[in-house]
Amino acid sequence: MSTMFDAYQTDDFFDEMFQGEGQPRPHYERLYQRLGELSRNDFDERVRRADLAFLYQGITFTVYSAEEGIERIFPFDLVPRIIPRAEWDTLERGLQQRVTALNLFLHDVYHDQRILREGLIPVDLVLGAQGFCAAMMDVDPPGGVYIHITGTDLVRDGEGRYTVLEDNLRSPSGVSYMLENRAAMKRTFPRLFERYSVLPVEQYPQALLETLRAVAPPGGDPPTVALLTPGIYNSAFFEHSFLARQMGVEIVEGSDLVTYDNRVYMRTTQGLQPVDVIYRRIDDAFLDPLAFRPDSILGCPGLFNAYRAGRVTIANAIGTGIADDKAIYPYVPTMIRFYLAEEPILANVPTYQPLDPTERAYILENLDKLVVKSVNEAGGYGMLIGPHATTEERATFADKLRAHPRNFIAQPTLALSRHPTFAEGRFEGRHIDLRPYILFGKHITVVPGGLTRVALRRGSLVVNSSQGGGSKDTWVLDE
Repeated sequence: MSTMFDAYQTDDFFDEMFQGEGQPRPHYERLYQRLGELSRNDFDERVRRADLAFLYQGITFTVYSAEEGIERIFPFDLVPRIIPRAEWDTLERGLQQRVTALNLFLHDVYHDQRILREGLIPVDLVLGAQGFCAAMMDVDPPGGVYIHITGTDLVRDGEGRYTVLEDNLRSPSGVSYMLENRAAMKRTFPRLFERYSVLPVEQYPQALLETLRAVAPPGGDPPTVALLTPGIYNSAFFEHSFLARQMGVEIVEGSDLVTYDNRVYMRTTQGLQPVDVIYRRIDDAFLDPLAFRPDSILGCPGLFNAYRAGRVTIANAIGTGIADDKAIYPYVPTMIRFYLAEEPILANVPTYQPLDPTERAYILENLDKLVVKSVNEAGGYGMLIGPHATTEERATFADKLRAHPRNFIAQPTLALSRHPTFAEGRFEGRHIDLRPYILFGKHITVVPGGLTRVALRRGSLVVNSSQGGGSKDTWVLDE
């Protein structure tokens, strides 16, 4: 019987569903059988219904081009990624270990700086970084937690090994799409959930609220939490409003906040109400015009003084950007060994740094084989994929590397794992990554699943939504 898998090829990449041509892995067997029962018209209709649901609910993302920003339905693929429990348990332990070490690194950098004094990380690399905030020196965040919400990007190589591609510690995005993807899958394939025992992700908003309340300064009972957004024109405003609504907290802009006597208040129809915890989705520089950028109208004057006095919690803490600077990323295994006296459970991708003359020479000689990233960009911006770039593009990046070596890193072009994805009326392999979400309050919680991002264009390695990528539901099996 003909199916939409008939022409499917693994093309020698590690395939998440298939261990050989036409041979599904054991945990994908039931999904493979169910999808094989569907005709193209059946699947097209399910895709149409899922897209309409996303449209009516306003589940959007802004894709920026050189000339315009376009708000579009968040692209969603109906073939879920499945992770066995034993595999997930290793990822969970590795992520908990990594976040613990990164939090200790932040405390150390803003206090004793032991790791710098011992020469394990170059001092200039840290203190001269864009994400380093000198105003945070000797400031103790409530509960000692700097990174309350983390989104760590994982990839699998050609052998199926998980490695960490990067850590997102400032304002990681995408969790609302993880939740909406799950809801869409339940509506579209309800019987599949009867065939699989999938760990839930729906509790994330409540777990996030509990995390934020757990790190509140003493006094509020219960603590008042507010989500601070740049406003409706931000590309991720859907997520900001979605999470505020799901947590049952107020969503505020900087103009809604006021400070007095080192306390933060929000304006309400009943008057000023104290705020204990601010889940900020605004960059450090724009949080307080008195402490940082004086031209910012997005933040609240006096917010940093209230934070420094321990009267309000800001999540994530100011100054966390130093720990997800891509030039600091190669040293995370060193942090794990230094602070925890443990070997890293999850490996890094090999990384070259242009600041080192020898490594810079290697990068310049091999630009056609490497991926070059700007250390302070996100969302796939400021990146060169050497094998897919033109001669002119590589020459431009070579000039940038020579002029500003601190601003870039380079990595090998990875053979990212692929996953069946509905494209052009059939299933084809597309490259994917995985962004699990980690919450850090009184303890560390890893949400069982995360956002699987998929490069929708054939052969593309860029999975970022802002560059036209899409996403899949991620099932972690409880078996």
